[in-house]
Amino acid sequence: MSIPKEPRQLMINIMYLVLTALLALNVSAEIFNAFDMVNEGLKSANKTLDNSNDKLPEVIRDGAKKKDELKKYADRVDEVRNLSKEGTQYINDIVDRLIDEGGNINGKVDDEDYITLKNGEKELKGKKNYDATTRLMVNDGKGEELKKKLLDLKSKLSKLVDEGDKVDLPIVIDDEKWKNSLNKKNSWADFTFGHMPVGATLPIFTKYINDLKSSEAALLNYLAGKVGTTKEVIFDKYRVVSAAKKTYITRGETFEAEVFLSAAAGNTNTGISISVNGAGLPSNSDGVAIFKAPGTTLGQKSYTANITVTNPVDNSKQTYSNTFNYEVGERSVTVSPSKMNVFYIGVPNPVEISAAGVASNNMKVSMTGGSISRNGDGTYTVTVSSVGEATITVAAEGMNASKKFRVKRIPNPIPKFTPNQAGGTMGDGQFKSYNGLLAVLESFDFEATCNIVEFSLLRSTKREDPATTSNNGARFGGGVQALMSKAIPGDYYVFRDIKAKCPGDASVRNLPDVAVQIR
Repeated sequence: MSIPKEPRQLMINIMYLVLTALLALNVSAEIFNAFDMVNEGLKSANKTLDNSNDKLPEVIRDGAKKKDELKKYADRVDEVRNLSKEGTQYINDIVDRLIDEGGNINGKVDDEDYITLKNGEKELKGKKNYDATTRLMVNDGKGEELKKKLLDLKSKLSKLVDEGDKVDLPIVIDDEKWKNSLNKKNSWADFTFGHMPVGATLPIFTKYINDLKSSEAALLNYLAGKVGTTKEVIFDKYRVVSAAKKTYITRGETFEAEVFLSAAAGNTNTGISISVNGAGLPSNSDGVAIFKAPGTTLGQKSYTANITVTNPVDNSKQTYSNTFNYEVGERSVTVSPSKMNVFYIGVPNPVEISAAGVASNNMKVSMTGGSISRNGDGTYTVTVSSVGEATITVAAEGMNASKKFRVKRIPNPIPKFTPNQAGGTMGDGQFKSYNGLLAVLESFDFEATCNIVEFSLLRSTKREDPATTSNNGARFGGGVQALMSKAIPGDYYVFRDIKAKCPGDASVRNLPDVAVQIR
């Protein structure tokens, strides 16, 4: 490139170069934190897929033993797994080389490729290095080689599906967007990796590993369906079960329990014979027998149930045995919460209270640490207002009992776009369709609603400074909508500083961030 002779033009060129260098050196740490968070989330998803995929091969091979014509599906298992491992290793080798190229460049990944922070944690020495990424992935052709490798693996995996069947393999390479990019990119590799810091490319590589493992899972489940493991279950594990109406009875009552064989799936042709303490019991068509014993004496009682089952597959017989206990006692008072062993602030807590042999209107119920009221159906409702302990006391003729309960706040909700959609990787169209955040109470049995009070939004995109805006309430305001409308593939958004309020709260709660990668 020629050097301009005009002093003014020379000065402008120098200022441009200085500004570019300053921008490269001052990439916000928050952006890299967002990259790290997305990358760790994808790694966690990959571990979950590995755990699931490791269990399926044995199931498929066992299912294929039923018929000779099913053996071909078991033979495909290793090929599926090897192709997935081949692609994963290929990508990991690229990542290792990038880490080394951005570090000490000694041909391997070692401690010299990392720096130790003041808090003792380690981070990549070359996480902001974009020269290594551009040189390896664009100039040296490694990016286009990666694209070809992924498409080749997808083609080989697709050939393991029978003609006429369809299995969706989530290995996607968009080879058209770069042609219309505003930055006039020269190739898919340049569009995907050109001038990208090493730290920003790690989630991209982890995402492609996720695609491979997801494809592996889809094919293994397809093969499992082909050998019938998802449609037919043969008895192979049994457990003797006693379902007692009550395990504690009072003097004069009769103990009664159902004794039956529990299995993962039923078979009406399975022959079952049941005995308790050596005496045979008749069973109904469902294989259930009724065992009764009079409660004439106090104390612990036990009985042994034996069940002999005939396997419908090979007509072999096997006997299973188990011993059960129950207790005969005097009249007592029991108090138990209807849903769980704690009371929650801000919601009505339903409680059932009973005393054996005593009518509910003859009991006196009181409470400390909260208030309790009787409902028309004989149940009770507890209301509490502060964390700690509460005690319910029940008094009836000839008896008096009390029980302590823990008092807790409603658990923290999870911020989501919809009840089933949190953060993660999504298309820009899907992302732009959302109009607010929800505070979702997962696995909480009570009817309660938490509300988002405020949050802020960070957008990170290529070659632009990060942009932030704040929002009051759950619904996206103008500032947030404007920032979301700019979403393009490769962008990262982080909803952070999320605050919510739940029933019974005196002040707001801080909720975890929601990170989104636009694909």
